[in-house]
Amino acid sequence: MEHFLTERTLSATAPALAREVRAHRPGIVLATLLTCQLMIVLDATVMNVALPRIQSDLHFSATGLSWVINAYTLVFGGLLLLGGRAGDLFGRRRVFLGGLTLFTLASLAGGFADSATWLLVARVVQGLGAAAAGPSTLALLTTTFTEPKARLRALALFSGMASAGFAVGLILGGLLTEWLSWRAVLFINVPFGVAAVALAARYLREPERHPAKLDLPGAITATGGVAALVYGFIRAATDGWGDSTTLLALGVGVVLLAAFFAIEVRTAQPLLPLRLFADRNRAAAYANFFLGPMAGMSMFFFLAQYLQEVHGYGALATGFAFLPMALLVFGTSRLIPRLLPRFGPKPVALVGTTLMASGLALLTQLTTTTGYFPLLFLPMLLMGLGMGLAFSPLNVIIMGTVPPRDAGAAGGVLQTMQQIGATVGLAILVTIFGTTTRHATGSAHEVLVTGMTHAFVASAVIAALSFVVALTFKRRS
Repeated sequence: MEHFLTERTLSATAPALAREVRAHRPGIVLATLLTCQLMIVLDATVMNVALPRIQSDLHFSATGLSWVINAYTLVFGGLLLLGGRAGDLFGRRRVFLGGLTLFTLASLAGGFADSATWLLVARVVQGLGAAAAGPSTLALLTTTFTEPKARLRALALFSGMASAGFAVGLILGGLLTEWLSWRAVLFINVPFGVAAVALAARYLREPERHPAKLDLPGAITATGGVAALVYGFIRAATDGWGDSTTLLALGVGVVLLAAFFAIEVRTAQPLLPLRLFADRNRAAAYANFFLGPMAGMSMFFFLAQYLQEVHGYGALATGFAFLPMALLVFGTSRLIPRLLPRFGPKPVALVGTTLMASGLALLTQLTTTTGYFPLLFLPMLLMGLGMGLAFSPLNVIIMGTVPPRDAGAAGGVLQTMQQIGATVGLAILVTIFGTTTRHATGSAHEVLVTGMTHAFVASAVIAALSFVVALTFKRRS
């Protein structure tokens, strides 16, 4: 009888034990979270090479076309802080699954768009889903991988995926647009999104929740302030810094963010815990997550135009021109788990920012006759190595020691800094480019290259500033 009961008990508990084993498969969890991050990052650049065909099919105006990119950027950047804190309060797994599902459905709807309005609405909804899923992705990575070495490897892979994703987006966008249609650029998210949702629902565990109330005044002022700033910088890139709407949006953004910080100081359960900036290394990492994308955006934006306008590359060839950089960014991130414990963040970040600045400085020597080898290929290599070394440690520094209760907020701030940095950088560089080209002389290609080289000078200066910030890192974390 005792033997029978034992067998019966084991038989009854076997499925539960199997479910428990499935719930602890770190490889599947990591692949799912990295897939989500890659989808979110890709959507910031994958549409770029498809824009001419979207304009032709959906009859966008020249000015309206930029909103195919900006509608996503504005909503994503504006809601990241709120999305991060919502995951902390309401459950990161729940918010992650909801955001990823919304993003996938919006991608499907956008692929069927038959008007400009339809596509823009789908892009806005994609931004909503990305803002919910993005911070929770990073927070879930941190709370799932608690063993230090495993966490270090996971965060380094996450960072490599995030950095390489910008270049991969150009390659994938070129492939899909040339071989299939611009609609495939959106449809490609659907099978990966469905698979990620299914795997996350089965294998992803819900971390411990911390009872709290949502800081509603902080949420309103933060979301409004970041959205106003992002809109102001987007507008500055197209209409200039003297435009009245640009100045109004930037002014409103500054006022709302000032109100936000005043609220956070006095709130018991803030949307943005200011203690996140108390650690010197973490504060410096946040600063470089702002400066790094400011410098790096010029590489993607201006070089893609240079290759297509000056050298006549097609969308596919332009994407593959960035392949060496993408491979090096991702490959270098695999070395971070070995380099960071051995040398600490300071030497790694200093070498990375030096390589970035060197690559950008070389691009200031471009002419209309410059070939891909060596003056484009070499900066690609330097930027790939530099971004891998400069950015990959930042995720580890920020998320590696953050208290579990603040993981979502920390991830939201990280991605907000990255998003605003890229937007601000592009606005500044486009303004420099526009001002230079208005006063330049020569052929159309010569004027174009003159504007680009001046923008690369500004990018190199920004990269030098990130080197200065890296000097403040402690030698060991």
